[in-house]
Amino acid sequence: MTGTGSDRSPRARLRDLRPESFGAEPTGARLARIRRSPNFADGIFQNPEPARRGPSGSTVEFAKIYFEKEGRARRAPTGAIPVHPTTLADLAAPPATGLRLTWMGHSGVLAEIDGHRVLFDPVWGDRCSPFPFAGPKRLHPVPVPLAELGPVDVVVISHDHYDHLDLPTIKALATTDTLFAVPLGVGAHLERWGVPASRLRELDWNESTEVGELRLTATPARHFCGRGLRNKQHTLWASWVVRGPAHRIFHSGDTGYFSGFKDIGAAHGPFDATMIQIGAYSEFWTDIHMTPAEGMRAHLDLQGGAPGGVLLPIHWGTFNLAPHAWAEPGEWTRDAAEEAGQAVALPLPGEPFEPAGKLPGNSWWRAVSRPIARPWRRPPGIEVAVEAHGDDLDLAAER
Repeated sequence: MTGTGSDRSPRARLRDLRPESFGAEPTGARLARIRRSPNFADGIFQNPEPARRGPSGSTVEFAKIYFEKEGRARRAPTGAIPVHPTTLADLAAPPATGLRLTWMGHSGVLAEIDGHRVLFDPVWGDRCSPFPFAGPKRLHPVPVPLAELGPVDVVVISHDHYDHLDLPTIKALATTDTLFAVPLGVGAHLERWGVPASRLRELDWNESTEVGELRLTATPARHFCGRGLRNKQHTLWASWVVRGPAHRIFHSGDTGYFSGFKDIGAAHGPFDATMIQIGAYSEFWTDIHMTPAEGMRAHLDLQGGAPGGVLLPIHWGTFNLAPHAWAEPGEWTRDAAEEAGQAVALPLPGEPFEPAGKLPGNSWWRAVSRPIARPWRRPPGIEVAVEAHGDDLDLAAER
């Protein structure tokens, strides 16, 4: 019987004082399973390839870059970000091709695949933060109220960071009958927030679960985890493969580039569509987030080394989480796609599309962004600076 009052241990009483948004630490049978995982060693979950989990370099230099006035201006849109007001009419009819994706902003995607509805990393809260009054705030409104989204067969969570696992969103979904597929250890948070254990599918890397006719597999990623003040690294992070009778899709979650994308592609691909993290990168944390060029490389690895399927860029445009310009990931992903000859979808937040149909491709961010520096392959002996805004290029070359 659980103790109450003074007969409870100091550790148990301290757990009760944790803010609800911090979630819960794995205990009991869940913790025992974590310790048996082949991906858990030396008291923490390990990455598939070595990775520095925290920022590298000088904290002073990072602060100088992050708080520099001109840089702060680039990290905010110049006007209201356009949003497609997703309606029930948009989603009422099943996708003609059997696969439809709706990017809800950041890493949130509603995937309608082979008669099932899968919701990845839903964040409907105003801030990705443990506190409602502080932390990164949304740059655009949600395209559709969560209550109007309609039934969801399974919610898939990539890891427990605040911009992927959102307390108010999970508590709202906990009142429905949806299932939750989560990496090992993350179920502790969800149970604290009201999700019954019977609706949890908690997976280690390369484990699978069935939801209707879908097979969901947690696959490796190169990242880290944690919500509280003391990050014990006791919850896993994952990318995800969803395979239906006719279609296959991949969601990267948060990850740095690593050679394992080739293995995932060989085992589960090729994919009709991939949802790849291409934002919130920095030279201060190169191991745990990808640049647009690295995201394109990951997509090609997943497709067996050649262009194929459709790439949907995620993890950009909704929250200001890194020093780069807010719209830079969209611009650079367009460049990388053109160079690789790869089909890429660039929808407005909330704009549904079918990967086998016409792809949204307008550079909608240009209307509300300042000039964006574009990556450039420099010819030998020539220094080139490129600025792009709208369809204009401003080139300066020095020999």
